[in-house]
Amino acid sequence: MISVWKRELQSYFFTPVGYLFMGVFLALSSVMFYLQILAQRSSDLLTFIGQISYLWMLLCPVLTMRLLAEERQKRTDQLLLTSPVSLTGIVLGKYLAAVTVMLITVLLTMVYAVIVAIYGQVYPGELLVGMTGFVLQGCAFIALDLFISGCTTNPVSAAVMAFGVNFALWILDMVELSVSAGWLSDVLNFFSLYARNEPFLMGQLSFASIGFDVSFAAACLVLTIHHLDSRRYRGA
Repeated sequence: MISVWKRELQSYFFTPVGYLFMGVFLALSSVMFYLQILAQRSSDLLTFIGQISYLWMLLCPVLTMRLLAEERQKRTDQLLLTSPVSLTGIVLGKYLAAVTVMLITVLLTMVYAVIVAIYGQVYPGELLVGMTGFVLQGCAFIALDLFISGCTTNPVSAAVMAFGVNFALWILDMVELSVSAGWLSDVLNFFSLYARNEPFLMGQLSFASIGFDVSFAAACLVLTIHHLDSRRYRGA
């Protein structure tokens, strides 16, 4: 697993993918920081974190599109599937490499908190809770998009399909607010990655939301492993 993680992490920075993800994320978040914090002379970092969390929907497909789909496109997937590394190690190594790039990017965004601390008031406890939900939500999206990458045959298709699924989750979150059936609204709210992030944005450390995000990511990773195993069994 460690060798897969190192290889994938290096590939992010030997190719434009890692720089593209970090550059676009930081550029968009900087614009949002100016509009929401600096222009309004606000110190509400939790609301700002809630706004930039929508960038996961847009940018996580960039991180995951080549992890498994490119192996299949270049026909190196059979070498990977027959290597001494277990399927679990392969999937976890690739997943952790994407998460590492994400965490580096999140660490760089802490400069926004430093700027607010210089000119205003920052509450470390609230900020830590908000960033916890932010990171867990990103991890869940990466796991979902990695599964989609494993189901496609080339990186472009993986990126398009992952964005489509991410966008559908956002649409379902809005549908939940408009449906009249209470039970359906409750079901959509229960499975919503955005609704699960709301307690963190109010400064509440929700163990239920933490458990959901971790379980969601774990389920996607298990599905990815199962899909790769079925392909190896079929010889496809």
